[in-house]
Amino acid sequence: MAAAATRRAASSLASRCLLSRPAASPAAVPSALRRADGARGLLPGLLQRFGTAAAAEEPISPSVQVGETQLLINGKFVDAASGKTFPTVDPRTGEVIARVAEGDAEDVDRAVVAARKAFDEGPWPRMTAYERSRILLRFADLIEKHNDDIAALETWDNGKPYEQAAHIEVPMLARLMRYYAGWTDKIHGLIVPADGPHHVQVLHEPIGVVGQIIPWNFPLLMYGWKVGPALACGNTIVLKTAEQTPLSALYVSKLLHEAGLPEGVLNIVSGFGPTAGAALASHMDVDKIAFTGSTDTGKVILELSARSNLKPVTLELGGKSPFIVMDDADIDQAVELAHFALFFNQVCIGIYVKINMILDKVYSTTSFFLSLNTFISIVNL
Repeated sequence: MAAAATRRAASSLASRCLLSRPAASPAAVPSALRRADGARGLLPGLLQRFGTAAAAEEPISPSVQVGETQLLINGKFVDAASGKTFPTVDPRTGEVIARVAEGDAEDVDRAVVAARKAFDEGPWPRMTAYERSRILLRFADLIEKHNDDIAALETWDNGKPYEQAAHIEVPMLARLMRYYAGWTDKIHGLIVPADGPHHVQVLHEPIGVVGQIIPWNFPLLMYGWKVGPALACGNTIVLKTAEQTPLSALYVSKLLHEAGLPEGVLNIVSGFGPTAGAALASHMDVDKIAFTGSTDTGKVILELSARSNLKPVTLELGGKSPFIVMDDADIDQAVELAHFALFFNQVCIGIYVKINMILDKVYSTTSFFLSLNTFISIVNL
């Protein structure tokens, strides 16, 4: 119970604006943790924007209403074939936000059939690049229009600070869509010089039905990084969301259809890795898999893809990242950066930092960790 309470406390900023209360003053920080050069110091900005000192005593109720909890297949929100649902919970309290349709192999198959038909017979791959671009640009406009609701939903379901979602991640999703919209008419082939009376031409074509699996730490940005380029190139998609954070992808996908995306081009299956994820990776009619998540799961995805139709796989996997402190480093700045790298995004940025010390006798490894611990205590994490 104590561990669960600690985890909930670490997510206590959900659905609240970090600037609602004054952040901890840099003057309250011991001099050992402050940089002499205030212009280069990271502490004031980090404490104000992403620290936990601004947390209120009681969680507030988000203003956004949860609407989409079903699977998105062939342009319609539908129940899972089994009728099963699973809870998605508020990380602050452990209370259930909503029950979401739990997709499995049968639902993945329905989604792949819809995506295959949309690719083989539908208008999306046959549209001009300009037409695809206009739909993605309209989608970006709708994201901006609904910025606050999307950010509130992302914060509520994921537990990240509202300021981060509203002012960084949702605007970045809109920007991503505009970026990929700009690529639609800039994907060119090649005319290759050849010996003799031959014409050699390289054409870039959409690969077909793309399976995508995203993690929980940055649901919207992972959605944008997967969905944006695949759509820009004319592919159709079956996306499995993380079971911890299924809501924001469903919300923005409704906006994407409102922007004019044809039915069946984007399908969303909420569910679990061993069922929905495995079915997607091993499906014989999926032409490519893109996965972001753990290294161990990535190995399984690679194996399932190889054992089925040898589909190409793109993997973005987690792991330890070294944080190396040299003996001539500015220790105060190293402490601030180590804290930021470890705890940004409410404890997980997806890059778990391993601190490697290369320090001399002037500032021992023990002293560094004592300073880091003090810094963490000051920002009330």
